[in-house]
Amino acid sequence: MVARLLDLITSGLNKYQRVLGALGVSLILTACGAREVVVQGNFPKPLMDPLPLTVGVIYTDEFAQHEIFDEAAGRAESDWLVKTGDAQVEFWNTLLNGMFEGVVLIKDSQSLAAHQNSVDAVIIPAVADLQYTIPLHTNIKIYEIWMKYRFKMVALENVHSNEDGDLSINPDQYFADWTLTAYGKTPTAFLQSDEEAVNLAAVVALRDAGANFATSFTRVPDIATWMTEEIQPLPSEATENKGASDE
Repeated sequence: MVARLLDLITSGLNKYQRVLGALGVSLILTACGAREVVVQGNFPKPLMDPLPLTVGVIYTDEFAQHEIFDEAAGRAESDWLVKTGDAQVEFWNTLLNGMFEGVVLIKDSQSLAAHQNSVDAVIIPAVADLQYTIPLHTNIKIYEIWMKYRFKMVALENVHSNEDGDLSINPDQYFADWTLTAYGKTPTAFLQSDEEAVNLAAVVALRDAGANFATSFTRVPDIATWMTEEIQPLPSEATENKGASDE
């Protein structure tokens, strides 16, 4: 009888220990698991008169698959993986199509050959830096994101196709090279999750980048020079200007 009772107690303790062990493993996995955000948002076209130019755009693999991984600093924190690549491509496609009369995606040797005579220049965007702050040990879900972009422009004839089909450009052949910054912050703390707050901050940062790009593009000195050479007055405009100067 005593032996049977001891067996029951031991069996109960072992079961209890197994439950605690499983719970402990679950808690550890939860604490160590990465918080993943695939940025998504709504990006309307800019309200502006498009420039009378057709530009090509090259999205490098690094840009189109851009993500940032932030390793947790302690057990109480989580790793963060923020994927912005798809949203970057969607956003810049929308913005550029609103800024220019024509936009052509140059992604390989075939598209390069197909547009040799229809593109005024090629623009290549890159994410130079991305930083963010998260609220620790607080219920206020206000996140901030800083982004730094670097843009380069090159004449289409200076984009070359390699034997493997990849595209290459001599660094000395870019005629414009400039940077801009963007900032995004969640406008409210009343969101469902930390992931939603990070996503919203990223979307706000993208929209801020677009506004900065649209308003500063023609003021970049090398771009202004290029546009002066590319955009010639229409015949009617030239005649009117000549008539005005004769008066």
